[in-house]
Amino acid sequence: MIGHVVRRVGGAVLTLLVVAFFVFVAVQLVPGDPARVVVGPDASPEDYAAARARLGLDTPWPIRFVAWLRAFSTGDWGDSLLYGRPVRPLVLSALAVTLPLAGLALGMALLLALPLGTIAAGRVGGWLDVGTVGLLQLGAALPEFWLGILLVGLLAVTWRLLPAGGFPGWEDPRALASLVLPALSLALPRGAYLARMVRASLADVFGEEYVRSARAKGLPEVRIVAVHALRNALIPILTTAGLTLARLVAGAMVVENVFGLPGLGRLTVVAVEGRDLPLLASAAAVVAGLVVIVSLAVDAGYVLLDPRLRER
Repeated sequence: MIGHVVRRVGGAVLTLLVVAFFVFVAVQLVPGDPARVVVGPDASPEDYAAARARLGLDTPWPIRFVAWLRAFSTGDWGDSLLYGRPVRPLVLSALAVTLPLAGLALGMALLLALPLGTIAAGRVGGWLDVGTVGLLQLGAALPEFWLGILLVGLLAVTWRLLPAGGFPGWEDPRALASLVLPALSLALPRGAYLARMVRASLADVFGEEYVRSARAKGLPEVRIVAVHALRNALIPILTTAGLTLARLVAGAMVVENVFGLPGLGRLTVVAVEGRDLPLLASAAAVVAGLVVIVSLAVDAGYVLLDPRLRER
């Protein structure tokens, strides 16, 4: 058990280092010169050279990477070139919108996936199964940005049930309502994908001997599914849910721009458009770190669900 934890944590740290390296290199390849953004196009050569020196751009990129990694790991994420403020509070403020959005979308996706997948798995090959699978394939193919625009037209403009966009801040009682439409536009395609995984996992479990024995004893179908089948089908479902959460954090970039939410996605787009490399590097590193943390959480779930892993 301890060895398994040490290996997974060590692998996560190594993954973070590799990802941080590629994030830094990718950011350096973004077109544009941060020093020129700071001083403007009409600056003198002396001012331009001073800006490059102040930003550390006059040193080789491996040295800049080591310096950035050391500063980032200690909480010093530099200053934004666009906002003229420290990067860390900007990213954390955006994260306070993106994480609840992704969590709400995952909750909606699971509420959709578990009942639909269970219904389809209980009637494999039947008309209900075929119809459900066809509907799920259609749902998984829907583009999130198109779905978001459609939901705004229906639920916000036509029926006036929910806010069409923007975010008033968590101190406003309407804050959660402003996340419902973007979360729903993320949840429907991901929920359809999750439902297909639930169906496949439960269909395999329903064929096992212990499930047939439980049915032969006359146990209620709800108890068979909840106690016997679903618990043993949770490992692949947990894997898919973890990957879905990571994709929701990344996929929120498009949806946040559709709905005008001040999350990490919107902040990243602004950083790219403004060539704000310190802000872009930190935002990308935080997203990568969140993906690694979700992966570790999924591994911890494996240990809880499969006792055999505790003996390693």
